Amino acid sequence: MTDKIIELEERLRLAMLNSDIAELNELISPNLLFTNHLGILISKEDDINAHASKTFVFKTLDLSELKTLIYENSAVVSVKAEIQGFYNDQPTNGSFRFTRFWLNTSGKWQVVAGHSSVIA
Repeated sequence: MTDKIIELEERLRLAMLNSDIAELNELISPNLLFTNHLGILISKEDDINAHASKTFVFKTLDLSELKTLIYENSAVVSVKAEIQGFYNDQPTNGSFRFTRFWLNTSGKWQVVAGHSSVIA
């Protein structure tokens, strides 16, 4: 199961890096609750729109220190991300820690919740 979650995390990383809307739609739950590093709650629609409109553009997105907790039909992931990109055409670079909650519903894995923090 850990291999499956690592595969999903890589698919999500590539989808974010390439603003792959179809893949993001597949991997993110319609009920997403994501709290960003500013404490703002982000919905799936917000996230998809930010990628589609190029409000958020990644130049690099490198993940490390991936840790997983696996359960019967869910998984919790903690991962460090080194990000270089742009938000509203302004450089956005830094080290972040993401926590994601993956849920398998009817054989389909999706992120249902997450949180990000800036690493000082």
